Amino acid sequence: MSFIGKIHQRARQERKKIVLPEGTEPRMIKAVPLILEKEIADVVLLGNREKIQNLALEHGIDLTGVEIINPSQSDKLEEYSQTYYQLREHRGISLEEAREQVIDPLYFGSLMVEKGDADGKVAGAANETGNVLRAAIRIVGTAPGISVISGAFIMIVQDKDFGDDGLLVFGDCAVNPNPTAKQLAEIAVSSAKTAQDLAGVDPRVAMLSFSTNGSARHKMVDKVNNATELAQVLNPELKIDGEMQADAAILSKVAEQKYPESDLAGQANVLIFPDLQSGNIGYKLVQRFAQAEAIGPVLQGIAKPVNDLSRGCSIQDIVNVTAITAVQAQNS
Repeated sequence: MSFIGKIHQRARQERKKIVLPEGTEPRMIKAVPLILEKEIADVVLLGNREKIQNLALEHGIDLTGVEIINPSQSDKLEEYSQTYYQLREHRGISLEEAREQVIDPLYFGSLMVEKGDADGKVAGAANETGNVLRAAIRIVGTAPGISVISGAFIMIVQDKDFGDDGLLVFGDCAVNPNPTAKQLAEIAVSSAKTAQDLAGVDPRVAMLSFSTNGSARHKMVDKVNNATELAQVLNPELKIDGEMQADAAILSKVAEQKYPESDLAGQANVLIFPDLQSGNIGYKLVQRFAQAEAIGPVLQGIAKPVNDLSRGCSIQDIVNVTAITAVQAQNS
């Protein structure tokens, strides 16, 4: 069974309620019957009820039994406005301004998750990543001990000798251009959790650099070393080592030569890139040259499950990310 097939199967075992704030986006409406048919999750669509129903009728989609909420007409509007006001009053926001913001489906959906009225949120088909993240950060916030949201890709390569039977997790490949040592440590801890929760593997984390075990001296190498030490403090049980070059991280023969004292070099299944440039370039090179399947980015470090879609996403992408979010919710 494929990785996504396993995710769908796990989502079905404990169905969660996932809110889709972009309820008037046709791809979202078309994805809903597939999500329900596969029993991946229960779904809430946000937006103008009449417009959603007209779009569904236009595309021949039956939304019978699907919960549709217009934020501006919801009986939760006042409660959510009060909650958002309390969260943001230190920023000088008024209650009326809070109410206006909460009408935005991205914010209303985040409040549903924060208040426990939904288990997770999926958006991004019609909104920029920055807007999706901003609503999540302001309302849901980050996980305990984590101050930074990051994005990981689950990479499935054809050569099963790499990672865990061909499965690896790459982070951060989507969010933070130049993380500090502290942020990089948090990204490592978050990526290990993603590997454990979604992929079901025992994470072995390699902190990547252009240097292996002191072979080069540079402030960029120092940052990776500092991040490795900080990650060990954040999670003393985490299997992590670095700094090391990518070949030393994934090839045992190279690790024996370059880093023989490391217990996990050559066997890493979680690769942490030192910055966004290397992470984004790295996952795309592996995806194209190795014909690997790249699943993600999966948002991590958020206190409760929220995921971002590409604005060019397919209907199947929406179904799959909903399933991933549901499984994250099972582990949150």
